[in-house]
Amino acid sequence: MAGSPSSPTRFDLLVIGGGSGGLAGARRAAELGVSAAVIESLKLGGTCVNVGCVPKKIMWNTAVHAEYIHDHGDYGFHGGNLKFSWRLLKEKRDAYVRRLNDIYQNNLDKAQIQTISGHAVFTSDPEPTVEVNGSKYTAPHILIATGGRPSMPSDEEVPGASLGINSDGFFELEHLPKRSVIVGAGYIAVEMAGILSALGSKASMIIRQDKVLRNFDSLISENCTQELEKAGIELCKNSQVKSIRKTDSGLEVTVVTKAPDEEEKISTIQGVDCLLWAIGREPNTEGLNLDALGLKQDERGHIVVDEFQNTSRKGIYAVGDVCGKALLTPVAIAAGRKLAHRIFEGKKDSKLDYSNIPTVVFSHPPVGTVGLTEEEAGTTYGKENLKTYTTSFTPMYHAMTTRKTQCVMKLVCAGKEEKVVGLHMQGLGCDEMLQGFAVAVKMGATKADFDNTIAIHPTSSEELVTLR
Repeated sequence: MAGSPSSPTRFDLLVIGGGSGGLAGARRAAELGVSAAVIESLKLGGTCVNVGCVPKKIMWNTAVHAEYIHDHGDYGFHGGNLKFSWRLLKEKRDAYVRRLNDIYQNNLDKAQIQTISGHAVFTSDPEPTVEVNGSKYTAPHILIATGGRPSMPSDEEVPGASLGINSDGFFELEHLPKRSVIVGAGYIAVEMAGILSALGSKASMIIRQDKVLRNFDSLISENCTQELEKAGIELCKNSQVKSIRKTDSGLEVTVVTKAPDEEEKISTIQGVDCLLWAIGREPNTEGLNLDALGLKQDERGHIVVDEFQNTSRKGIYAVGDVCGKALLTPVAIAAGRKLAHRIFEGKKDSKLDYSNIPTVVFSHPPVGTVGLTEEEAGTTYGKENLKTYTTSFTPMYHAMTTRKTQCVMKLVCAGKEEKVVGLHMQGLGCDEMLQGFAVAVKMGATKADFDNTIAIHPTSSEELVTLR
């Protein structure tokens, strides 16, 4: 493992990136008895722990509390002037994240995995080698798991764009914004807008077309758009930000709207104290000097890998968001572990199956989806070979409340046996409902299997086994 001033320090596995995928691969490799090191330039845990899933879920839980408080009177609870402290919540949330950072470090130490702090740069040495803070490191197996970062337009593309923040910056906010504008229509935009609105910010979303979550099944896209509007979030449809400027009363956001078959309109949103860009993510590959390896990348900079996470250079692998496929924490973790088993345990067929990956959007109410959308299934199986089952209802929770949200569900079934190839839902509890149904879909369950399962009453989930 030791190196000399003239030679790099050697490991069996060198991991660049201390996020979900990199840590999972390193720890599993260490369990299999090999020497490993993790290089991380920021905090351990990556996007998920520091500026993603974990703090986001805490904020979503907080927003759900705010919604329940609105319903208290309908359930007979009266009195009490409840006040929300963003500052207190942020302090507790940040402390929790710091504890997780420490836990990750302790786990690496226990596994005898060396932690190298700094930014890795590939060198021009004959064998793949990285340099960190003037020291060189190499290994026969190098895993790139550097993740991604939020995209933001430049001030040249959108004048004043830098006056806004991205999803990372959301977790640095010291106060609840009074007037917020969220740019984007994907799941991050939907989640951020829902959180801010539920906690009391007057929120607007600027979306390029007429619906959010356009990559999801049409049922979800349409219903989520409706739920956002019902929650009081203004949707500026068929719109884009033209410019932003700072005024004494906050930011002034100029918006250009061009609906189909209509003339272009210019409008402004005044007094904005939080403009949040949520327009996608890009891979963290800059500064790695990947050209030294001749690694193949796509047009957006993602590292191209095969089904076994191999890059175009032997002995170099990549997992997670840096590959640009299924940008989800559990996907990166599973891919990292599968790779370790293939390399160090001789399981030559060990690879991640990227089909039927369940995912949840923590909207209000939450979305749960697994498998193919109806449109994707039509392309794969032919529309004539599909049968869909849908339902829409008001959850029993709302029987007592003046505030209402809808629950929608769809099963996409293919072939004569009606194999369930897609399951899509939005409604109270759908986030926790999905995991079990995802197992069934992964196992190849049919509509008859769903029908043969006794319902749990009274629940929303029973609707999925009673669809006709």
